[in-house]
Amino acid sequence: MTRTVRRATVDDCWAIHEVARESWHATYDDVLGADRVDDVVSDWYAIGDLEAAITGTNGRENAVFLVVEAPTEDAGDGSRTDSELDGFAHAVPWPEDTSVAFLARLYVRPDRWNEGLGTALLERLETLLSREFDRLRLAVLASNDVGVSFYESHDFERLETRESDLGPGLEEHVYEKPLPDG
Repeated sequence: MTRTVRRATVDDCWAIHEVARESWHATYDDVLGADRVDDVVSDWYAIGDLEAAITGTNGRENAVFLVVEAPTEDAGDGSRTDSELDGFAHAVPWPEDTSVAFLARLYVRPDRWNEGLGTALLERLETLLSREFDRLRLAVLASNDVGVSFYESHDFERLETRESDLGPGLEEHVYEKPLPDG
């Protein structure tokens, strides 16, 4: 499958918001409830905030906001055409350690899971970040089996489990991995 991983632009904000909404509902409705998921997506993926996050990474070596597009329409001959935005990833410096990048977001449309799009985003992100950082860190809800499995299959090691800010009794795992030499 041909896929394109590129830096996000502000024109991608609505599509990023929709990918976030679809992914969060598929992953967290059973844990948080659909109403809470709607609230979180509205808050964390507000269009103005996404625009600021994307423009805030422009021209920076130590922050990146990527999107992945993959062909979606069957042209009748087994090939696909008409790419659409299917996922995104966003990383920034870890505030307490200048050698660590923080993977703030990595989501792929649920109907495109297991097609290598998340891996393509992660690999490109790691390549770009390895110029500035030694390690990549992230936090994922412990109940997110898909996310936990994805990160563990990409050689992230769990550093700790802590209480999440998303709600009482929710835990999140903190993972980290070394980045390749830039």
